[in-house]
Amino acid sequence: MKPFELGSRAGLEDLYQVAVLGRKVSLSAKAAAKLNAIRARLEASLKDGRAVYGINTGFGELASRRIPDKDCAVLQFNLIRSHACGAGEPFSDAQARGLMFLRANELARGHSGIRTQTLRVLVQCLNAGIVPFVPSRGSVGASGDLAPSAHVAMTLIGEGLARERGGEWKSACALLKKHGIKPASLEAKEGLSLINGTQAMQSVGGLAIIKAFWVWHAALAAGAMTVEALKGTPRPFSPEINNLKPHKGQVETARLLTRMFEGSEIRESHAEGDTRVQDPYSLRCMPQVHGAVCDALEYAASTIETEFLSATDNPLLVNPQSARPEAVSGGNFHGQALALSFDFACAGMTSLGNITERRIYQLVSDSSGMLPPFLARNPGLESGWMIAQFTAASIASENKTLAHPASADSIPTSGNKEDFVSMGMWGALKLDKVVENTATIAALELLAAAQGVEYHAPLKPGKGVCRTLKLVRSVAPALKGDESIAAHIAFVRQAVLNGVFA
Repeated sequence: MKPFELGSRAGLEDLYQVAVLGRKVSLSAKAAAKLNAIRARLEASLKDGRAVYGINTGFGELASRRIPDKDCAVLQFNLIRSHACGAGEPFSDAQARGLMFLRANELARGHSGIRTQTLRVLVQCLNAGIVPFVPSRGSVGASGDLAPSAHVAMTLIGEGLARERGGEWKSACALLKKHGIKPASLEAKEGLSLINGTQAMQSVGGLAIIKAFWVWHAALAAGAMTVEALKGTPRPFSPEINNLKPHKGQVETARLLTRMFEGSEIRESHAEGDTRVQDPYSLRCMPQVHGAVCDALEYAASTIETEFLSATDNPLLVNPQSARPEAVSGGNFHGQALALSFDFACAGMTSLGNITERRIYQLVSDSSGMLPPFLARNPGLESGWMIAQFTAASIASENKTLAHPASADSIPTSGNKEDFVSMGMWGALKLDKVVENTATIAALELLAAAQGVEYHAPLKPGKGVCRTLKLVRSVAPALKGDESIAAHIAFVRQAVLNGVFA
């Protein structure tokens, strides 16, 4: 892949390519020259002795403390070390790399006043595959993601822990030396520029949303296969019904479902003479429910990509191309927009998990007699998929707890100077957990529905369902009787999270 040019417009696809696939990034000569010129103008404008937050003052509640010019560089190192106080399990390699990429891309736009040589250290680390140790707990989502980003900055100055992708944690200083990277030597404002932004939330939440779309597609494919297994009707997915309620997600979901059933021999076998009037909601209302979830994910994705385009530092250089760029204190570091979008997506994915679990229940407890009890080949002697539904139920209930909105909370920090925070980091972290949980539920439905469809052989399902069935069986073979399906669940779940069913 062509290297991503820093300072350009980035989308979720760019995040995935850099953070997960290892795409390189570059800083053009033109962008470097612009940064150098802005930095020179900033330094010239500071010679009048004005107090400027983050450059020659303390931080947060200590903003009124003036720092002598001779100590301004020390101030930046002290900031990094004091703020690198995260706790808990570390970010994944992809989450940490995403943070690095998104921060580098924002810094390259010139609103933070960072020097080119400092930004190049971040670029070198990213391209060398160096992953900082970033504890996942410690950010309240304003003032930016200070603690997680400070751990990234620790690596840039040659302190703390880091590793090569997938490797063991080692001294960051040793890794920099191995790759011939000279640690960053910070000057005024640069420490704050490295840590004051919403990039940790953007990375964790953005990567979670990418997976969420893949899980959504898998759950839709699983639902279609369940309709076939239960000999349900695709009539509720017709355009004449769904166009009368023209939510974008609903109309698109109905269109996709209709295509899944094209050429179904199973449907043709019972289209005439079926005395059932209506299917259960979990089958019949997929356009309305899955569609609404899709709309929630689209909203979250749009919000995240808007944040990718934003300047989230504080203070920010306004009119950076002017002779005297002004450093203005504001609140662009606040993650409320992200927090609300993560909570919306989290509620949506919880709903998706709930309806998926209900379809699993319909498969194993079919009252219409279309399938054997619990999908067992020899019910009684065998328990079949009985406990698989228990597993789905337990995970769906866990999601309901995690769906409590993070953005409904706030707790004052920094001596009450930062008295209202977004909790967006926790919103991103729990969204990621709910997405992975829902992937497990979708995997369980894919497996159970595959067993149900195969029960109707030699009749074939619709073309789209056939494709889904083949994908499932390429990962997990059909059961011959009672056996542990734990490995089957794990393999199909990973396929879901890898986008195989998208």
